[in-house]
Amino acid sequence: MYSDRRCGKRMNKTDNINSPNHYIHGGLETIDKIKSLTGDVGFIGYLEGNIEKYIDRYKYKGKPMEDLKKAENYLHRLMAEVGEKEIQK
Repeated sequence: MYSDRRCGKRMNKTDNINSPNHYIHGGLETIDKIKSLTGDVGFIGYLEGNIEKYIDRYKYKGKPMEDLKKAENYLHRLMAEVGEKEIQK
């Protein structure tokens, strides 16, 4: 089960792009733990780095659409973070 961050819906299937099961344990997703540990500026850098990583390697791993979708997921998360900061100004 996962939460689609873009629409806020709970889904009853495994999603290897947006919320892989191996990243959810102890009640929190790993990405949420990383945000908590790195703070706002560090988390933005983490998101940007992951976007670059997946775009850089999509041609070489054998699953190009999966890597591009992962990059898209991180881009959506980055856009949400930046949008949240704009609203707080």
